[in-house]
Amino acid sequence: MKREMRRKDRELSKQEAYRLLEKGEWGVLCTFDGEYPYGVPVNYVLLNDHIYFHCATVGHKIDAIKNLSNVCFTVVLSSEVIPSKLTTKYESVIAFGKAKIVDGEEKVEALRALGRKFSKDYIETVENEIAQSISKTLVVAVKIEEITAKANRLNTAGLEPVS
Repeated sequence: MKREMRRKDRELSKQEAYRLLEKGEWGVLCTFDGEYPYGVPVNYVLLNDHIYFHCATVGHKIDAIKNLSNVCFTVVLSSEVIPSKLTTKYESVIAFGKAKIVDGEEKVEALRALGRKFSKDYIETVENEIAQSISKTLVVAVKIEEITAKANRLNTAGLEPVS
């Protein structure tokens, strides 16, 4: 599945890819419904080498995942166009894997992890929300099979790459 990255000078280690993925707040989940690709932005959390997100029980992405579990997940953490150099400063991650709907304790733990990531000061509110809406909420886990990351880290003052 892995293709060699064209810009090897911008390729980051797998460890750095996971670090960036953990740091990100939202990504674009790309599915295929059998006719067209479908990309949708979602908030997520990285937990045990899985990307988790929650959603409604019906919709385009759920239909696509049920049809074909292979997905791609893209996160762009920073982006700044540098017009004078005709380039862009950025950090990005792409993960490939299989998506599945999870239930039981895995579902609850993923919802709690999402709550800790995005609402750490409101854990009691998160627990109440989980209790009230768990039956009408789906949680999807993407088991990461492959991950790559890339960056163009320019020092915008001197416009030299930053290591």
